[in-house]
Amino acid sequence: MKMLTKFTGGPLATGTFTLLALIAFAGNSVLCRLALADDSIDPASFTVIRLLSGAIILALIILVNRRPQISGQTGSWTGAAMLFVYAVGFSYAYVSLDTGVGALILFGAVQLTMILTGLATGNKIRHPEWAGLILAFAGFVYLIQPRLTVPESAAGVAMMTLAGIAWGCYSLKGRGSLGAINDTAYNFFRTIPFVLVLALVTLDGAYWSQTGLLLAVASGAVTSGIGYALWYIALRNLSVTVAAVGQLSVPVIAAVGGVIFAGELITMRMSLAAVLVLGGIFIVVMSRYRHARMVAREGS
Repeated sequence: MKMLTKFTGGPLATGTFTLLALIAFAGNSVLCRLALADDSIDPASFTVIRLLSGAIILALIILVNRRPQISGQTGSWTGAAMLFVYAVGFSYAYVSLDTGVGALILFGAVQLTMILTGLATGNKIRHPEWAGLILAFAGFVYLIQPRLTVPESAAGVAMMTLAGIAWGCYSLKGRGSLGAINDTAYNFFRTIPFVLVLALVTLDGAYWSQTGLLLAVASGAVTSGIGYALWYIALRNLSVTVAAVGQLSVPVIAAVGGVIFAGELITMRMSLAAVLVLGGIFIVVMSRYRHARMVAREGS
């Protein structure tokens, strides 16, 4: 991690960090579902261990880097609060929602939060970008459609919606990060007071198995702590629209992971959905690229 921030300016580096972060998000979803769906651990304990594990691994990375604390690179209480709300909402929602419904609500809330906030702050979305966004979202819905059921838990819907809004806000906050690793680390550190309160309030209902504990640690240390640092590195060079629509590829990446690591079959639905999602993302990225080149030519 020591060398990461030295090579973050070019498109290849940005694309690499974005892909790694999205892979981490896909892995995180898998770990969360494995732990919570099998009742290996309760949602509160999973959240507590996840955030504490992320804080610990990021503290170790900072110590190894031996970089001094720099003003403006110590996260924020707003970022920490959004991170905590996302983690809690995600954990509790997946206990009562099916995977497909949960993914639709989560990513729908993330898209709306980031895009509407971007529009409100002057981020213009051109017609090709709208087309790409709609195409990618259509592919995402098509992929998860067989797993969609009418949600029976209004509380679960509310919690997942809140989680999506919080993650959208956390991502928007990261676009202004001056030091991705430090900011991510201090955001995790700042969640510790919230984590301690959650642990105390839910202590009577806490339970976990060895499997649940290991899954929570892996989720916190690897796919959350390191994954979110990579996301903050990438966000500095991503537009709001690209950052929002890019996250629709997470279910596709998870499906590919299932083929590679779990021996699942490649289906026609998976293939078509991948083409739609990745094609939509490509349209958005190329539209941004062409616009940037046009602006550069006009300015020269």
